[in-house]
Amino acid sequence: MSDTVVIECQGLSKQYQDGKRTVEVFKSIELAVSRGEACAIVGASGSGKTTLLNLLAGLDLASGGDVKLAGQSWSSMGDGKRSKMRNKQMGFVYQFHHLLPEFSALENVMMPMWIALTNKQQAKKEAEKLMEQVGLAERLHHKPSQLSGGERQRVAIARALANTPACVLMDEPTGNLDESTSLEIQRLITELKERHNMAFLVVTHDEKMLEWMDSAYRLSQGDLIQLK
Repeated sequence: MSDTVVIECQGLSKQYQDGKRTVEVFKSIELAVSRGEACAIVGASGSGKTTLLNLLAGLDLASGGDVKLAGQSWSSMGDGKRSKMRNKQMGFVYQFHHLLPEFSALENVMMPMWIALTNKQQAKKEAEKLMEQVGLAERLHHKPSQLSGGERQRVAIARALANTPACVLMDEPTGNLDESTSLEIQRLITELKERHNMAFLVVTHDEKMLEWMDSAYRLSQGDLIQLK
């Protein structure tokens, strides 16, 4: 694991206005995740995990403090620059894979590279390599509907790695999978973060995932408490 910090929060706070009432979601969150580190954030439903993920991804801006990705502050960028930064420096994996049903598995993995205007032949070559790394070299031309749940999630992971991001954010990546398939995905994440020296930040309610994480935090009552 590298000491190079990829994504960090500094004094992060978030409030919403509910009529005349101010609702405080986070108080002053501190977090730093480095290259080659797998970090989990666990919390009960309603604890603010999705809100935190949106702040980390620059999809929402903090009320106070800051989030930095690869040393650059989300709050210092306009919408266009944030979008480009997400495409180049950040990968996403969700509980429901969000693959495009009309495209093949290979084309889904190529999509972020097309958006980044990567040469089509180069994008195809890189996508094929990623599909091989996630164990789906024989399923390149299958549509999502022709794949199992675990296979679809593997395609989503390959897609998240498409532009060699600094950080991959995962929102309940095993929440829709059975226990055996979940373990396969966990082993795959461990292998990929070591192979690519990327930061993986996993938001989950599944505390079993903490066993194989390098670091872990619990989100509770607006605070982030370090568990390991």
